Amino acid sequence: MPASDPRRRLPALERLLVLPEVVRLLSLYGRERVAIQLRDALAGLRERLAGGELAGPGELEAAVAALPGAAATALAAELGAPLRRVLNASGVLLHTNLGRAPLPRSVAAALPGLLDAGCDLELDLASGRRGDRNARAGALLAALTGAEAGLVVNNNAAALVLVLATFAAGREVIVSRGELVEIGGSFRIPEILAAAGTRLVEVGTTNRTRLADYERALTPETALLLKVHTSNYRITGFVEEAGAAALAGLARSRGLLLLVDEGSGLLRPHRAPQLADHPSFTALLAAGADLVCGSGDKLLGGPQAGLLCGRAELVARCHRHPLYRALRPDRTVFAALDGVLRAHLAGDGLPLDRLWPEPAAHRRRLERLAARLGAAIVPGDAYVGGGAAPERPIPGEILALPGGERLAARLRTGEPPAVGYAREGRCLLDLRTLDPADDELLAAAVERARAGLDEG
Repeated sequence: MPASDPRRRLPALERLLVLPEVVRLLSLYGRERVAIQLRDALAGLRERLAGGELAGPGELEAAVAALPGAAATALAAELGAPLRRVLNASGVLLHTNLGRAPLPRSVAAALPGLLDAGCDLELDLASGRRGDRNARAGALLAALTGAEAGLVVNNNAAALVLVLATFAAGREVIVSRGELVEIGGSFRIPEILAAAGTRLVEVGTTNRTRLADYERALTPETALLLKVHTSNYRITGFVEEAGAAALAGLARSRGLLLLVDEGSGLLRPHRAPQLADHPSFTALLAAGADLVCGSGDKLLGGPQAGLLCGRAELVARCHRHPLYRALRPDRTVFAALDGVLRAHLAGDGLPLDRLWPEPAAHRRRLERLAARLGAAIVPGDAYVGGGAAPERPIPGEILALPGGERLAARLRTGEPPAVGYAREGRCLLDLRTLDPADDELLAAAVERARAGLDEG
């Protein structure tokens, strides 16, 4: 190759592999895949040079500088990009696409020490004997709800399946037609009942189901009554339903069980008006429900988990069922859940409470960022999200910036990514779904995104 050949200006592969941005790729995708990607990219540049391309001033240098970014994009498309921290300014706190409930910072900070070494998940340190991984969480759930016992599985659908498999396999389960809900990911109550080996008996109509409807449907094959809280939609108008207390009385009179799928994981009543009529574990158990199940990563504010509370003998039977071993969580879930449940016991502030901030403090927060970013403060609604409190907006004030969807898109693709929403040509940011400790990060992200728009 002549000395004047521009291909001589291409860097060797080994020089690229030590660049900081490439070293990061090595930790994510491995040396072999990264090397193949870069080797192919260099071959492509050689062909372009041989064809007379990249002849202009700085063109080759720019093409070489772009190689790490192009490799990152290609590898992410092939293997998926790693999870990234996202600043949530969307106005939806329990945002399913963003991982639902954020953990309290104090809980998250304690996790590394429990995950990068051993922990006493199933060891009784006093006796040196094997312990029960559910013991702590079960005791905490009982203390918080008034239940005799509690059990944790990997999500609420699993809790429902476990109860049905334990007490109703091959038998009938009675459910109101208006409570045959579809939950996230297209999982439907009838399909869950079928998967658990039970036979669904529908009673009532979509909008009105009376206690007498349940009573008429009872047969010797009935195993339990199932009441499902319709947390992700509302039926209004000419409606009627049988409450938990009435169903519990009917179940007891016939020697049956009442299982309530509370869904959203509200252990105790919440002060917010948007959640005033949302059933809690405490209220449902007090009304006579034998078992109540719900999610850990919604209103509870914890990790994804299924929470099951109720009578000790019934919870123990679920615990002993062979299916439990397939559904039990690992130490990561138990560690996070332990911290969150103890925060509830202590009355510590939880991320859910951000939706109802102290007005004066929230106004000061808005004004600080508005002054820095040149934003307007406008009315805006926040939402609980996660299928809880649908159509129950939380009025308040948010930040509005020019730029609309273009700015929102730049924020989503920035570092760190930030999620707001666009409406009527403005980019809107709701601070109620963002930890105040992240205000500086959000402001800097907005400034970088706007600078990118100006350059473009």
